[in-house]
Amino acid sequence: MKYFLFFIMLGLLLLFHVQANCDYFPNHNAIQELRASAMKGNAKAQFNLGNVYAQGQGVTQDQTEAIKWYGLAAEQGDADAQFNLGNAYLHGDGVMQNNPEAVKWYRLAAVQGHAMAQNNLGFAYAQGDGVAQDQTEAVKWYRLAAEQGNVYAQVNLGVSYAQGDGVMQNNSEAVKWFRLAAEQGNALAQYNLGNMYYQGNGVTQDNFEAVAWYRLAAEQGDVFAQNNLGNAYLHGDGVMQNNAVAVKWLRLAAAQGNAKAQYNLGNAYYEGQGVAQDQTEAVKWFRLAAAQGHAEAQFNLGVSYAKGEGVAQDQTEAIKWYRLAAEQGHAGAQVNLGISYAQGQGVAQDQTEAVKWYRLAAALGNAYAQVNLGVSYAQGQGVTQDQTEAIKWYRLAAVQGNAEAQYNLGNAYYRGVVVRQSYAETLKWYRLAAARGLAQAQYSLGLMYFYGLGVVKNRTIAKEWFGKACDNGYQEGCDQYRKMNMNSR
Repeated sequence: MKYFLFFIMLGLLLLFHVQANCDYFPNHNAIQELRASAMKGNAKAQFNLGNVYAQGQGVTQDQTEAIKWYGLAAEQGDADAQFNLGNAYLHGDGVMQNNPEAVKWYRLAAVQGHAMAQNNLGFAYAQGDGVAQDQTEAVKWYRLAAEQGNVYAQVNLGVSYAQGDGVMQNNSEAVKWFRLAAEQGNALAQYNLGNMYYQGNGVTQDNFEAVAWYRLAAEQGDVFAQNNLGNAYLHGDGVMQNNAVAVKWLRLAAAQGNAKAQYNLGNAYYEGQGVAQDQTEAVKWFRLAAAQGHAEAQFNLGVSYAKGEGVAQDQTEAIKWYRLAAEQGHAGAQVNLGISYAQGQGVAQDQTEAVKWYRLAAALGNAYAQVNLGVSYAQGQGVTQDQTEAIKWYRLAAVQGNAEAQYNLGNAYYRGVVVRQSYAETLKWYRLAAARGLAQAQYSLGLMYFYGLGVVKNRTIAKEWFGKACDNGYQEGCDQYRKMNMNSR
């Protein structure tokens, strides 16, 4: 099981929906004075009285009463009240939830230059909530708010430039806006800026700078930054490699429910990196991530059930998790699911179904699937026998360094199956497979030297290859090595 780094540009368009605070905490007399002023039509008093009810300051909290006063102030053009009224309609606080009505009030506040309303109006356009989706219009409103220094709009404008939503894709411009927000202490901007440095998008690639920004965001509790910082420590990217510190950050993110961190923490326990090796604990974290749909975790959990590592062996349960991962396009799970069908492990044997899964993984470039698909074609299992198709898949896997495919391709050249018989090609592929430790290839290469097929006969070299095959558990290699020893006496 391997670690996989996930440095993803988080495309969240933040919606700020916190109601504006009133300027003070009024006592009873102050509330009465505020109410009197509000009833006389003073818009700011109406707005503040709305806040008093919204927050329950000196009165029983009452969202409906808050909406009443926000509405009166908003009708008089008070931008803060219009913004809060938009939030109320967005979330259904004290009023029936109504996105178009929320957009109406955000727009009224936004045209007055209210930065938060401009950001939220941009978000509404980006998502198509209460208004027809329009990324260009979203960018327009983000920009107006961002230029006022609104940190949320700066993040959103950065995301728009990074993804090319509503504006020409421009990583340098994305970095500019992320940096402005990051320097104001926004954790999401710090995380995204870290990603830009890690990937070298819009800036010179710099792992050290990436880690610096991840750390700032992680220390604020940003779960994605914590995961990436943990990965940085695992691999020594931009920081001195330290498994124990890596586990610290992964655990913080995993405890917040981050599936990638849970998966990575599971791997740490599986491998014993930064923690004592513990297969049961590994399974615990794999399961949490798998339940969130994390394909790698689903695959690893399947492997754990298949091998009985950290959990009672259960082939049926292994199939369940392989299938979930396979249906997400996980090539390794597709291969294992294919093997399970081919061997009838945890599922009724079905060679046709095995071929189906091999083919899906093979199309993704998985060498194990390619060689298995080749074998299926060669033997006519689950598919019409077709040696030409078998050679095609062997070759694709062989050029990726798969020893079994290299050996099978060598055999094809040895026998002249579909391809022209060639000892030279046979030797080429046997050598590659033998160098990777495949015992059958080592034994076959020994035979080539023993009989002088395509090479000058050399029993010394033949014996060496027989010995290597024997050391790798191939009995025929042991037998041949013993015979040569006896004959040399």
